[in-house]
Amino acid sequence: MPATSVLKRLFTVKEYDRMSESGVLADGERVELIRGEIIKMSPIGRRHAACVIRLSDVFTRKLSDRILLSVQNPLALDNTSKPEPDVVLLKRKSDCYESGLPQPADVFLLIEVADSTVDSDRELKSPLYAEDGITEVWLVDINSACIEVYRYPTAEGYQEIQKFYRGQNLSILAFPEVSITVDEILG
Repeated sequence: MPATSVLKRLFTVKEYDRMSESGVLADGERVELIRGEIIKMSPIGRRHAACVIRLSDVFTRKLSDRILLSVQNPLALDNTSKPEPDVVLLKRKSDCYESGLPQPADVFLLIEVADSTVDSDRELKSPLYAEDGITEVWLVDINSACIEVYRYPTAEGYQEIQKFYRGQNLSILAFPEVSITVDEILG
């Protein structure tokens, strides 16, 4: 039997935005554009939601005067990707990015929280973030009770990947003096 190839129709960010504005994508539909494909996001479960709330609390308490905290909002990457990371620590901007979505250069730290999406976050999103120059990414793996820290992006991926477990401390490259425990994030 001859092999067949599947042809995909990939979308640009501009086309994706038009689909959203025109109602092709339902208001509030949990999707994001990754490498031209519209990806359906998993529903947010209680453990995922609690982790995002803890992250928001920790960063608000420790860095509120130095960052803008963006929770589950879009990020402008290239022409074919518009992800909605769970938490992003952004450089302060007086208009809170009303004039345009945050760009990779605006990001201190990007965090994805995963329970059912660990593999896709690790294999699909992490390389995308590296290619676009996001300096530091954390993947909070709820099921394994660990935080994977990705640093120093290249076109081939992150140069440094570390795992942190309960009882350990970590810090952000941009704010090395601020210590955070894994337990503060995982609860």
